[in-house]
Amino acid sequence: MAAGASKPEVGVVTLHPQSVAITAELPGRTAASLVAEVRPQVDGIIQQRLFKEGAEVVVGQPLYLIDPASYKAAYDSAQASQQKAEAAVPTAQAKFDRYSGLLQQKVVSKQDYDDAAATLAQAQADVASAKASVETARISLDRTSITAPITGRIDKSTLTPGALVTANQDTVLTTIRALDPINVDVTQSSTNLLNLRQAISEGRLKFSGPNVSVKLKLENGTIYNQTGKLEFAGANVDQTTGTFALRAEFPNPDRLLLPGMYVRALVEEGVAQNSFLVPQRGVTRNTKGEATAMVINAQGKVETRVLAVRNSVGNNWLVDSGVGDGDRVIVEGLQLVRPGGDATGVEVTIDETTGEVKERGQSTSAAPAMSKTASNQSTGN
Repeated sequence: MAAGASKPEVGVVTLHPQSVAITAELPGRTAASLVAEVRPQVDGIIQQRLFKEGAEVVVGQPLYLIDPASYKAAYDSAQASQQKAEAAVPTAQAKFDRYSGLLQQKVVSKQDYDDAAATLAQAQADVASAKASVETARISLDRTSITAPITGRIDKSTLTPGALVTANQDTVLTTIRALDPINVDVTQSSTNLLNLRQAISEGRLKFSGPNVSVKLKLENGTIYNQTGKLEFAGANVDQTTGTFALRAEFPNPDRLLLPGMYVRALVEEGVAQNSFLVPQRGVTRNTKGEATAMVINAQGKVETRVLAVRNSVGNNWLVDSGVGDGDRVIVEGLQLVRPGGDATGVEVTIDETTGEVKERGQSTSAAPAMSKTASNQSTGN
């Protein structure tokens, strides 16, 4: 760093107000959007497994075939019983019609007429009962072919052909999980929720709206290339942990996300308008523990400013007060200046990834204000 005898040259960043997106980085785990445990609904011997383990299946796709012989026989017997019941109806109907005419002529007694009416009603009831029995037998026969209740990825089979199964047994045959979309369940502290709502009510933060978007940081530190949306927030706070549940939904067309993965969700909470981002390398602490920065004012003099820091924004601090539009914050050469002294500011560019100076000599007016993303990491001020 070059410095003159009385007027040292220091690196500065010129501040301008900007809109900063505030996000909360919350830990969570992925979960399938739908889960179906496949169990048999009839007793029998498994004849075939009709799917490839680990493959994608669709609703209604056959998965297992249970020996249908006994159920086919029961169905045929029920159909025969229905035909027998239906055959009795025409005779009963004809007798009832005949007795109706004879009753008007007073040829038959009222008792005979009532008996004919009862016989017809019984025959019709027998038909209805037989139809119900046929439907029951058909359902049981259909259930010998076990189909997929949802679309998703199927697990391995716990039983093989030849195994005896029973209706609604405890042991699942296999499990299907819907992976696209996939859910991410995270937790948020009730303290952060109160702080967020207070900031919105005081106008320090503009609510981002009902369609809150969510980004995802994976276990290896990379950002997932799909954007999710917040589905719901819990209605109660856990008394043990002081947190409440949030659920986000993400597209997962490539099946990159699998249930149970640990992730960190970046939830957009709102936008801090007319805010200032001060590079962290230019902020220090005084003896009182307050955040301070050295600023070159319009007269070329060095000032010490006490900052009200809210959150970290990458390698910057989101500052509520202490700086203004056009202030030049010293980020390089702090050891060369002191409050009240003169200094020459040379505009520098900060690498947003590392926080280090990557370019020097740019005009202070050449650095445009850009919206950045903040993480809810409180500095304690």
